[in-house]
Amino acid sequence: MQADHDTRDHGGRIDRAMATFGGTRDDWIDLSTGINPVPYPLPDLPAPLWTALPDAAASQALIAAARQFWSVPEGASILPIPGASIAIAQVPRLAVPATVMIRTPSYNEHAAAFQAAGWSVTDTDAAKARVLVHPNNPDGHWFTDADANAPLTVIDESFCDVEPARSLISCTTRPGTIVLKSFGKFWGLAGLRLGFAIGDPDLIETLANRIGPWPVSGPALQIGTHALTNPSWADQTRRYLAAESPRLDKLVAQTGAQLIGGTTLFRLYDHPRAQDLHIHLAKHHIWTRVFPWSDTALRLGLPAPADWGRVATALESFA
Repeated sequence: MQADHDTRDHGGRIDRAMATFGGTRDDWIDLSTGINPVPYPLPDLPAPLWTALPDAAASQALIAAARQFWSVPEGASILPIPGASIAIAQVPRLAVPATVMIRTPSYNEHAAAFQAAGWSVTDTDAAKARVLVHPNNPDGHWFTDADANAPLTVIDESFCDVEPARSLISCTTRPGTIVLKSFGKFWGLAGLRLGFAIGDPDLIETLANRIGPWPVSGPALQIGTHALTNPSWADQTRRYLAAESPRLDKLVAQTGAQLIGGTTLFRLYDHPRAQDLHIHLAKHHIWTRVFPWSDTALRLGLPAPADWGRVATALESFA
C-alpha cells in the first residue's frame, strides 16, 4: 500500500494556508520550514546545461567538491542525489526488514519510509537499524559517534552545516553507515532538489543502482559544485544565522514563549497558547509550525531580512 504523503506532518504547504487564511503566495512569509532565508546566490549557467544530459565529468567535479568541503574520508563513497528525500525512501530497502530505532519526535519521513519497507519502529538499543537526525528536527538534539552503532545506521545531516564541527562524517567509513546531506536547508535551495548519500561503498553502489542514471540535473551539478567550492560564503552564513536567531528569540519571548531547542536555522518554543499564536500569525500571513504531538510546541524559522518588520509587528500585537 502506498503511503499518503499529504497526511504526514510537514512545514510549508502555503497553498493550504492560503485556502484557510486568504492572501496570495506573495503575501505570505513562510517560517515553517527552517530553510535559510538568505540562499546561496545562483551563478550564471551556460545554456547547454538545460538541453544536454549531465555528463560524468560534472558529477565527478561535484563529488570532489563535496569530499573536500565535508572532509569525507577516502574510504567512503559519495553519491549525488535529487534531494535527501529519495535516499530516505530507498535506504530502508537496502537491508532485510527488522527493527529500527528512531528518536521521537523527529523528522517523520524516516519512520514512514522504514515502515513502508516492512520495518518495525522501536525505542530499543538492540534494533538492527538506527536513524540519527543530526541535529534532530525539531528539537536540535545532537548525537555522538557512539550513537552510530547499529548494523544499518542512517545519519541525516540536513541541518548540520550550521555547525560543521559536530558532523559525524567520520563515521562513514563504518560498514552499514550512510550520512545524508541536503542543499535545501543551510544553502536555502530547496527547489534545486540536490542532496548527497555518503558512506559504506557497498550500500552507496546499491543505492546508485536503484536510483538509476542521471539522478541529478546538469544545472544542479554545477550550482552544487559552485557552492561547495565557496567556503567563505558558508562561514559568513554561519555567522549571520548565529547573530539573527537570538533576535528571533527575543521577539517570540515577548509573547510568553520559552526557547526549548532548535538550531540557528529554526527555533523550537514552548508556549501555553501555541495554537493561538500560530493562528494569530497566520491571520497576518505568517506561517509557522505546530505539531500533532504537542499543544504547546511552536517552531519558527528565521525571516528574510526584508520581513523582520512584519514579523515583529505581528508578534507584538499578540494578546
